[in-house]
Amino acid sequence: MIAHALKDAGMEVIYTGLRQTPEQIVNAAIQEDVGVVCLSILSGAHMTLLPRVVELLRAGDAGDVLILAGGTIPSADIPHLIAVGVAAVFTPGADTRDVIRYIQEHSPLRG
Repeated sequence: MIAHALKDAGMEVIYTGLRQTPEQIVNAAIQEDVGVVCLSILSGAHMTLLPRVVELLRAGDAGDVLILAGGTIPSADIPHLIAVGVAAVFTPGADTRDVIRYIQEHSPLRG
């Protein structure tokens, strides 16, 4: 759903599919030279997967990539995710226009 909303807003979207490892996500992000990585996590593994993606992006000299997360992420976990480098977390019910606006205002590729 979010991929379609981003495309409709004129953004180029590279969808890598379900159940990708952090390594696969970061390899694709670096190869495609993206400015934003959006991850939707419904498995409950966000406290492991998201910090690993941040770590690998930094190690791959792509630490300026904006990382957004969505999915079933408890509000108590959000401060930790922000502290490790996730820019924003959008929980269920978030308006896709808010996600689009956030990307437009914070993407390293803007302007």
